[in-house]
Amino acid sequence: MKMKIKFTKLEGAGNDYIYIDAINDLPESLADNSNFYRELAIKISDRHFGVGSDGVIAILPSNINGKNADFRMRMFNADGSEGEMCGNGIRCFAKYVYDHKLISENSIKINTLAGIKTVRVFTGSSGNGNSNSADLVEYASVEMGKPEFESAKIPVALDKPEVIDEIINAGDLEFRINCVSMGNPHCVIFVNDVDNFNVGYYGPLIENNALFPKRINVEFTEIISNESVKVRTWERGSGETLACGTGACAVYSVMKKTIGINCAGSINNNNSGSINNSGSNNAESLTVILRGGVLQITGDINKSILMMGPAKEVFSGYYDFEF
Repeated sequence: MKMKIKFTKLEGAGNDYIYIDAINDLPESLADNSNFYRELAIKISDRHFGVGSDGVIAILPSNINGKNADFRMRMFNADGSEGEMCGNGIRCFAKYVYDHKLISENSIKINTLAGIKTVRVFTGSSGNGNSNSADLVEYASVEMGKPEFESAKIPVALDKPEVIDEIINAGDLEFRINCVSMGNPHCVIFVNDVDNFNVGYYGPLIENNALFPKRINVEFTEIISNESVKVRTWERGSGETLACGTGACAVYSVMKKTIGINCAGSINNNNSGSINNSGSNNAESLTVILRGGVLQITGDINKSILMMGPAKEVFSGYYDFEF
């Protein structure tokens, strides 16, 4: 079957996805077809022969009775694998449905494989930007839910209740890892100089380590100050991306649980990044500096974390696809 696929490309802090309006722009037979999205994601995400993206996100009607959610989101990585959740992707999802008038409310409930997430959108007229289009979304905040540290729920195949400051080997280095789930699995590793760290080499080694039966996203994190960090993420199924929203929340969660924020906490001066648990964890927020932009993370790790960041539409078009 040959077809022209209507798409819109959006990005949040440089984390870019191709959005397909499966409600209006796909035949019913394909709207929820996993094989279709897997093949499409691999081809359309290619940055040389396709449109270029970190993956594909489908906009679907909610399948929950009682209208507990307004929409349903499915996201597929650039390698065709399906992910549970994407923090930057869900902000852009909310921008799309609001800007394209699929919903008029600025608080949107979106059903994901990681549960229902509430996203609040802010337009140019909300005072968060200087856009000439005051009725278009510029920023969004997402209730990301409670981080999960239990090993079995991440999952990590280690006979310990939690994986905090545990040692693993990858290549020629020893790493101290800190694992958490934000609806998808994350491994946070503290390093001294993240800009010059070889993420492309060590990222896939850790992602595919036997400890992680569902693979894992890896956040290489440098502490800049008591209130800010710099992060590079190796994303499961996509490689290094310019930003990762759930990853930023994972870093925040690990820091709140261990060294704290707005405190004297630090890491030892070595590549393995051993945590020095010397501070409190009652800070209000963390600024996460990513290669593609900045995210602000706040919240109580025993209740729910809030992520705030930009969302931008890049362009729309049609893609010739044979399925």
